[in-house]
Amino acid sequence: MKKMIRFNCDYNEGAHPRILETLVKTNMEQTPGYGEDPYCEKAAKVIKNLCKREDAAVHFLVGGTQANLTVISSILRPYQAVLCVEEGHINVHETGAIEACGHKVMTVSGKDGKIDAEQIKEVYTQHWSDSSHEHMTQPKLVYISNPTELGTMYSKTELEAIRNACNECGLYLFLDGARLGYGLMAEGNDLTLEVLAENCDVFYIGGTKVGALFGEAVVICNKALQEDFRYLIKQKGGMLAKGRLLGIQFLELLKDGLYFEIAGHAIRMAMILKKGLEEAGYSFFIDSVTNQQFVIVSDEKLEQLKEKYAYTYQQRYDATSSVIRLCTSWATKEEDVYQLLKDMR
Repeated sequence: MKKMIRFNCDYNEGAHPRILETLVKTNMEQTPGYGEDPYCEKAAKVIKNLCKREDAAVHFLVGGTQANLTVISSILRPYQAVLCVEEGHINVHETGAIEACGHKVMTVSGKDGKIDAEQIKEVYTQHWSDSSHEHMTQPKLVYISNPTELGTMYSKTELEAIRNACNECGLYLFLDGARLGYGLMAEGNDLTLEVLAENCDVFYIGGTKVGALFGEAVVICNKALQEDFRYLIKQKGGMLAKGRLLGIQFLELLKDGLYFEIAGHAIRMAMILKKGLEEAGYSFFIDSVTNQQFVIVSDEKLEQLKEKYAYTYQQRYDATSSVIRLCTSWATKEEDVYQLLKDMR
């Protein structure tokens, strides 16, 4: 197979060497299964401390789709729906997983991939103002991701406004944190794990895309949603028999700030790429300060690039050009970034 330089996603590589070393070192230890081991227990305690929420429940699931499916299905009753923007990951990139478990995904047109408090209140009001509302799917949960699918971020002010809207309307708030590390380390970010824990009923810290082999850490802050969650993890295929593999990875990622350090590397690589493309005269579909960059490229140039580079085709821009996504990761090599810039010039 021809070797490609890959900028198509942020999980092309395996795992950070420290994780692999620790997995090898602990390989022959005997521990209980299904996440009831000392490593998961210690990792959960670290996360609670970082969030300053000792009352939170922390669970380790195998991947992002399993985390989204399990959380959403645990919150909603059969006649209730989850609300998100049209570009929301659960709406466009999970093969109808949420609908497959019997819940409708309701969408609104977001601005730069984000939903706002007024849209949430509008959807709620429209539903309950209709005299036949009990014949329609009831909105009960708001889903957001940070960073969004378009590489944009929510500010603390925006998140707090969404929280207030959810409180006003009696809705739950769930934040998809598959790329959370990259958002937390982006320039201008004012969110922290503590702020997320204060405003979200549930959120998760992504490992798969930020240095782990696999795995996400789900943090349930709303005590009313904590009961029997493990039943659903098992039922929805998110529970790993050798659960300690997840605990070990998160314990290592969160030791000495490694998670934030490697996420910061991805952001630095993305900003080198962004600046270089701007200097070369390229335009961007949307302004992103995270590890996802959406650049407008001529069809002729794309034909050249695809011989050497992997990228994600986003959409047609006009008659002669398209939008592609270039994604850096915790392991992106600086020399690969400069090689791409050289070839794009």
